[in-house]
Amino acid sequence: MRSRFNIHLDLKKLILCLAVSVTVITFLNGFYSSYQVQKQQLQQQTFRNHKAYAEKLVSATERFLLAAQQQLAFSAKILATQFTNENTLNQETQRLLLQTDSFNSTVVVDKQGVVLDISPSSLKLKGQSLDSDGAQQALDNKKPMISEPYISAAGNLIIFISHPVFNSKGEYLGYIGGSLYLKQTGILHDLLQVHYHQDGSYLYVVDKNRRLLYHPNVTRIGEQVFNNPVIEAVLRGESGAQQVKNSQNIMMLAGFAPLKIAPWGIVTQRSFSATYAPLDGLMMNVLYRTLPIGLATFVFIWVVARLISKPLRQLAETAHTLDKPSTSQQLKQVQSWYFESAELRKAMLKGVGLLHNQIGLLKHEAQTDPLTGLHNRRSLELMIDKLTLHHTPFSVLAIDIDFFKRVNDEFGHDFGDIVLQSLATIIVDVTREHDFVARTGGEEFIVILPNINVKSAYMLAERLRMRVSETTIQPVGCINISIGISGWPLQQLSVEEVLKHADQALYEAKKTGRNRSIIDAKYQDAEFLTLQ
Repeated sequence: MRSRFNIHLDLKKLILCLAVSVTVITFLNGFYSSYQVQKQQLQQQTFRNHKAYAEKLVSATERFLLAAQQQLAFSAKILATQFTNENTLNQETQRLLLQTDSFNSTVVVDKQGVVLDISPSSLKLKGQSLDSDGAQQALDNKKPMISEPYISAAGNLIIFISHPVFNSKGEYLGYIGGSLYLKQTGILHDLLQVHYHQDGSYLYVVDKNRRLLYHPNVTRIGEQVFNNPVIEAVLRGESGAQQVKNSQNIMMLAGFAPLKIAPWGIVTQRSFSATYAPLDGLMMNVLYRTLPIGLATFVFIWVVARLISKPLRQLAETAHTLDKPSTSQQLKQVQSWYFESAELRKAMLKGVGLLHNQIGLLKHEAQTDPLTGLHNRRSLELMIDKLTLHHTPFSVLAIDIDFFKRVNDEFGHDFGDIVLQSLATIIVDVTREHDFVARTGGEEFIVILPNINVKSAYMLAERLRMRVSETTIQPVGCINISIGISGWPLQQLSVEEVLKHADQALYEAKKTGRNRSIIDAKYQDAEFLTLQ
């Protein structure tokens, strides 16, 4: 009797665990949901900010490039009538270089590609022919242009902005241009370097060849970046924001926008960790503030659980002493202050033991065939449900006595019952201990063979059939049986369909001469395919 007290989980603990679990789950769900909502909002806000910032920088950069082209266009008008005046050439290159700091160097080149004047003069290129990519593009195109990045004659990685010079007759004289040194300080570099988000964000500029024109890490300027979806999107002329993994495999939140005046794109981005760091701190602050309420709730639940469980605990302890004379008095002393415990106390006073005995008897009668002592159809259904629930494969033997009607007609139903009982004994003797044998009606029996294949099921069926045919049952003599064999699972058929296939195989055995075992064709084919 004392072994029953090995279970230490009582109602108070159950109520406490349930209430605390619900409270904790609700809190965690709310905490998690709030975190996810805040995270999503923060991410969307970051996307909007970076997209807007990228578009703002695009606008500022385009204004700078347009202003640079306008300065060159103004100088080109002056040089259209003074192209051979060395003093005017020098004044314009000096003015362009010093007036606004737009360029790192300025140059005037004639239509043969010879440098007529250059500032600063320290470059010492005057009188030389320029064959750099930017110079050649300016001569070939004969129109305002912004070149692709290239290495200049002086060894600098530059972008060249040029404007053609035509005389009053429309004859091409040459061009005037200014260069931007990508790896040196300049107005474009300063424009991009002034970053208003002091939160771990940074930006870079990329051209149509995926080459970095600007990056906070100067050593990366000129590097080509491939397989970056943000770069691919901005070079397609798209603007927007999305998540991207950078070249250091760090997840970033990026905003991007393309330039219209040049085939460039500007990308601003910020790492996940930097973006969500403020949110993590906020959620921890929320957690600290809710802990006192959580502890107070826990204490309240503990007190209520104790009050609820106390009478039921007393009833449970009294249930172990129902055979003692003092039990009734002990039950009356239990303070059942709520309906359920009071009704339970009344039920125990009326006699729990008798009720349990009746339930056990009814359960046994409901699942047993009274004639043979085997399981009945209801018990068979419960067994099949259990096997299918655990996905346990099984074979089915559908058994029927051949010419059983003759036995009843010739010897009477009493001897027919003896035959059924004898057959039940033989089936139980031949099958395994954990096999399931049921009488489903009249002379029909079902045997469930868990975890047995078709070959083994057939061998067992034949052994059973031979055993029956060799056994003499007085005064009837020997009888014969026919057996149909199927199994589950079978070609996605339901259990009911499998049992029907077993019955069909049994019918085939009857039809082809009785006293034989027939395997359902689909079951045999399925087993063959499994072996293949």
